[in-house]
Amino acid sequence: MTTHQIECDTALGKVYLIANERGLCGVYFGKRPLPLLTTLREDIPSHACLREASLQLKAYSEGRLREFDLTLDFSGTPFQESVWNALRAIPFGATISYKQLAERIRNPKAVRAVGSANGRNPLCIIIPCHRVIAADGSIGGYSGGLPIKEKLLALERTRK
Repeated sequence: MTTHQIECDTALGKVYLIANERGLCGVYFGKRPLPLLTTLREDIPSHACLREASLQLKAYSEGRLREFDLTLDFSGTPFQESVWNALRAIPFGATISYKQLAERIRNPKAVRAVGSANGRNPLCIIIPCHRVIAADGSIGGYSGGLPIKEKLLALERTRK
């Protein structure tokens, strides 16, 4: 399956978006996993997806959008997908702990595995893994880096 990538400048910094004909399949900070497209062509479905994802991501980063409405194409192990789907249910501006996330997927002893699945989320921001923090209230980790996670949490706190 052919995938395409664009670079998106947002208020949070550069983000790389990847899509195929089934939907958006990657959102990454500071990495360029594929060669960049030079033009977005309307006749290629993945390009329309990338254009829409770019618009929505910019609106979100500027505080004008709370929920994404995009076609997603992500895959992982059944456990990872259960974690990623649970992440999608965390409301804008809310945070939960890794332990609470493990409880939500009915696997309360899998806190470390939940953290690992959270870190492998291929669609950061869109699937809001930044809303998961440590049980003691500290920020925890983030694949895009802690400064980005702090910005995401601050953005959502101010736009509640």
